[in-house]
Amino acid sequence: MKWDKKEISPETVKEISAKFNCDLLTASILVRRGISTGESIRYFLEDDLLALRNPFALDGMDDAVERILAAKEEGEKILVFGDGDVDGITGTAILAGYLENIGMDVTWRIPTGDDAYGLSMEAVEDFAAKDGTLIITVDCGISRFQEIKRAAELSIDVIVTDHHEPQEELPEAFVIINPKLKNSTYPFRNLAGCGVAFKLVNALRFAQKSELYGQEICLLNTRPANDAWIIEAAKMRNLMVTDTLTEVIVPGRISINDTRLPAFLHGQQIFCWDGALHKQTFTKLFGKTIEIGMLDIMPQIGKMIPQVADQSLLRIKELSKIAKYSEKELNELDVFVNLFTSFARLCIKNSEDTEAENAEIQLAALGTIADIMPLLDENRIIARKGIEALKKNPRPGLLQLLQKLDLTGRFETKDISWKLCPVINAARRMGSAEIAAALFFEKDVKKRERLAGELVTMNENRKELEEETWDIIKDKIYKSFEDYDQKLVVVSSEKINKGVTGLMAQRAVRLFNVPSIAISINENICTGSVRSAKNYNIQLMLEQCHDLFIDAGGHKAAGGFSLMLENLDTLLEQLKDIALTIEFEKDKQEETIQIDAELPLDFLSPDILKLIDMFEPYGCDNDQLVFIARKITVKDVNYIGKPESKHLKLMLDTGKYKWPALYWQNADRFTNKEFRINDKVDVAFNITRDYFKKNETPQMIILDLKK
Repeated sequence: MKWDKKEISPETVKEISAKFNCDLLTASILVRRGISTGESIRYFLEDDLLALRNPFALDGMDDAVERILAAKEEGEKILVFGDGDVDGITGTAILAGYLENIGMDVTWRIPTGDDAYGLSMEAVEDFAAKDGTLIITVDCGISRFQEIKRAAELSIDVIVTDHHEPQEELPEAFVIINPKLKNSTYPFRNLAGCGVAFKLVNALRFAQKSELYGQEICLLNTRPANDAWIIEAAKMRNLMVTDTLTEVIVPGRISINDTRLPAFLHGQQIFCWDGALHKQTFTKLFGKTIEIGMLDIMPQIGKMIPQVADQSLLRIKELSKIAKYSEKELNELDVFVNLFTSFARLCIKNSEDTEAENAEIQLAALGTIADIMPLLDENRIIARKGIEALKKNPRPGLLQLLQKLDLTGRFETKDISWKLCPVINAARRMGSAEIAAALFFEKDVKKRERLAGELVTMNENRKELEEETWDIIKDKIYKSFEDYDQKLVVVSSEKINKGVTGLMAQRAVRLFNVPSIAISINENICTGSVRSAKNYNIQLMLEQCHDLFIDAGGHKAAGGFSLMLENLDTLLEQLKDIALTIEFEKDKQEETIQIDAELPLDFLSPDILKLIDMFEPYGCDNDQLVFIARKITVKDVNYIGKPESKHLKLMLDTGKYKWPALYWQNADRFTNKEFRINDKVDVAFNITRDYFKKNETPQMIILDLKK
């Protein structure tokens, strides 16, 4: 294997270390990973929930909140319809659970059994028969044109919350909330479906709790500039800046009526910071007869945020985390806007809301990780705070699952990905997604324990089904690899349960490292799952076949579709033509390990776990840290694995500390005497924790070793 440690600028590392108050090792890893802007660094060094973006920045959020509050006022019946995977189930539980808690007449539904993906005509008509008037989709809906049209015919409004790539044309819903909309101004596109639902709940909570909801307010500030004064103001609604004004005034030279101030401030609630100072300034500029109705918010904010009490905005700028990470130089008004926003969000927090939000963010973290969303930007805060809350106080349902899986209080992100989420997802794969969703709504602890046990059993059954199905279709997969020019795998069969199509496609990807499609044939309907490889955008492939599908959706790396059986042969032929046009990035001759840092041996102490934890959670677009260390002594080697010993457990001596290390699938290297006990070796490795009998021990996972 080739070890690649990118060259980086020492000056850039020093600048980032000094500006963001982090050590040089942390700064070097950030730079080597291409994380060098204040905005991107912020989400690695901070994890305060206040750093989450304003939910009202999502297009359509205002209209969605107004419609839901109107439904509450009128006692309307609401249906929350979510997808049946982990992302959809967790998002459904977040949204429907909140609406239920605020006293709304809400029911939930997700696809189950042989139901197709997404909002169905049956669900719409069933809800209409019960006099329902509002459907809110979660993690689906962006491609359900006919169903949403039918809902409108039945006098049902549909709010679509989704995160899948939209088509050029959009369904005629009441409103659509999706960060991937073509003209969306939301700064982060990669929220999960449950993340969008979490945002909607945050917006609803603000609307329910804050007197500022829907109010037009204005923040006003004055500051000297040479012989003049700058008057600056920002209009805000729902903590979003909607307009700004800047006037430069020379004292005594102009009447206030000859400025834009009267028109801009008319009808606004005006807040200022240090009112006495600004009143003096307006008197100096326009005379004693001018009086502007300003409310000095400084005392109130000072009580809520003591560190800013009686401080000037310039001084607060020096203390501000937002200012530290901002790419532009913030002025006093920017600081005031950020300070007021934090204050307003803190005002609506009480112990009950905090407890509810902790329960919601646990689910949002699970769905974000399960749906393989990039663990960057605010997804990092959702995942980190969710995992933190899950460790401290697991919400009902998750507590019972963690207990069944022996994960209570001690797990890492990989355990969520590989142990917890698959159990929840097993319900969908086995045709009973509603059991997983019911776990998060069930009030009786005994019933939750029973449901958690059912999910664990389903997961065991899913594993058996996966192995049985693979044995049946394996030969077809090898043949398909040749039939599709060794660039694509496509397998279809009545023997493939639609619940494991994604697993079959993923196994084919691991086998051949090409995009793969597995299709389940069930009477007249075929259901397929697609998984990508080599950074190929599978959405481009699906778009070329869109006229054959009943429905299709997904991301660049994974997707799904359904079609009539009569169109299957045509699809298979089209895919053969598409396979001939597929081009991949050139394969590298030698596997390369990207190195984050080379560690001196005295850095290899248990304290290194603090650095590991800071970069958690690991996952999509944020791989585990990879280090190299040189001239480590091999003190002991043992074979592990049954029935054949394919792995090694080593004890490595770094001088002050001895490190246990696992080396998977490389027992033959020791057998063949490529290295021996007491040899000095260079090692490329990850660092993790080993949990044994409730004891926590740091250990290395060796990726490569060179004598």
